[in-house]
Amino acid sequence: MQVVTKEAKNKEEALNKALTELNARELEVFYAFGEAEGHLFKKEKVMAITKYDVKEYIKEYLNTLAHHMNTKFDIEFKENDYGFNVMIMTDDNSVLIGRNGKNLESIQLLLRQAVANLGPFNLKINLDISDYKAHKERKFQGEIKHIASVVARTKVDAKLDPMNSYQRRLVHNVVSKFPNLITQSEGEEPNRYVVIKYYSD
Repeated sequence: MQVVTKEAKNKEEALNKALTELNARELEVFYAFGEAEGHLFKKEKVMAITKYDVKEYIKEYLNTLAHHMNTKFDIEFKENDYGFNVMIMTDDNSVLIGRNGKNLESIQLLLRQAVANLGPFNLKINLDISDYKAHKERKFQGEIKHIASVVARTKVDAKLDPMNSYQRRLVHNVVSKFPNLITQSEGEEPNRYVVIKYYSD
């Protein structure tokens, strides 16, 4: 794995130097700019790594983890705007996912920290196991749709349980599809919640 650091008088030149050394195109790398220190005149610095190397690093990290957990799994990648969605396919779902997804959350936390140690690339790594998160999200959205339909029918506001920022965004998005309904986040973290409200035109 190769992390390249280059300096130049401007960002474009610094990036081009890094791309040349990595023998890659801009779309094939993750990179981050900074200001080079120790120069009389200002210089730009870039750190860059190929997406291929990041994927190989993640594979090696997860395979090492699988070995220590005495299990095996396949790994699939899907690139997003900020990093990778990583899917683990396994027959040991109960062990890797854990009760209420606690093991999955721990593995994702460890993986994200390991990737963060590669450099200041601000990569977003979303880990799922056998579509557990996707299934859970679909179920959650179905529950919100049901609650929203009740509010639309009865015109009685619904105060939801406290939830994290990602879940609140899902609620806002689902309810936005309903006419005459709005959502409002209330309370303070970690007990912030959403209220689904009816309004007339």
